[in-house]
Amino acid sequence: MAVSFHSRSNSYPSRQHPQAAHVDEQLTRLRSFEAASSSSICQRFSNLQDLHDSLEKMISLSVTNQVLSQDQIEKLLDGSIKILDLCNIAKDSLSQTKESLKEIQSIVRRKRGDLSAEVKKYLASRKFLKKSFQKVLKSLKTGQNKNNNALAVFGEAETVTIALFETIFSFISGSKACGKWSVVSKMISQSTVTCEAEANEFTIVDLEFQSDKSLKVENVQILEACIQDLEDGIESLSKSLIKYRVSILNI
Repeated sequence: MAVSFHSRSNSYPSRQHPQAAHVDEQLTRLRSFEAASSSSICQRFSNLQDLHDSLEKMISLSVTNQVLSQDQIEKLLDGSIKILDLCNIAKDSLSQTKESLKEIQSIVRRKRGDLSAEVKKYLASRKFLKKSFQKVLKSLKTGQNKNNNALAVFGEAETVTIALFETIFSFISGSKACGKWSVVSKMISQSTVTCEAEANEFTIVDLEFQSDKSLKVENVQILEACIQDLEDGIESLSKSLIKYRVSILNI
C-alpha cells in the first residue's frame, strides 16, 4: 500500500463515537447469541451483516483511519480475506451437498438409476466434508489478531464472526450427540427416535441414508430449504464483508 503514515497515538477516540457505541451493542448481542438451529444461525448471519455494515461506516470516519497504522490496516485486510475464505468454503460445501440431494431426489422421482450408489456417493462426500471442516476448525484456533487499543473493536468483530463459522461447520457436519451412529450399527427404532430428536436437518438425513429405513423425501426437502437459507445468509454476509474490505483499502 503506497501510503505513508505519521506517528499516531495508541488511544482510540473513535471508540467513543456514537457509531462505535452502536458497534459495541451489536458485539454484545452477538457474543450472547447461541445458535443451535438453522433459523438461529441465519439470524446470526443477519446480525453479523449489520455489524460489518456498521464497521464499514466506522472505518470511513476520519478519526478511525487517523488512529490506524499501516501494519494495523494490513491486519484488518488479512482478517477480512480470511473470513471471506470461510464464506467460500461454507458456500462450496453447501452447494455440493445440495447438488447431491437433487440427484437423489431425481432418481426417486423418475424411479430410474442406482439409488443405492448415489446414496453411498452422498455419504462419502459428507465424510470428506467433515474431515475438511476438522482441518479448517483446527486452523481457526491459531493466527487470530491480538487485540490492541486501535484494533480492539475490529478484532472482536473478527472473533465473533469466526465463532459463527465454527458453529456452522459443526452444524453442517451434524449433531455430535449422534456421532456414534453409523452404517455398521443397526438402529433400533426407539434409539433412532431419541437420536433424531437431538439431531439437526443434516444429521437426520445422514441417519436415514445410513439406515435400512425407507427414504423420506420430505426430510430431504427440509434439508434443501435449510441449505438455501444458509446459502442466502452467507451470501449476504459476503457482500457486507466485501464492502467492508473496500473501505479498508480506501484508507
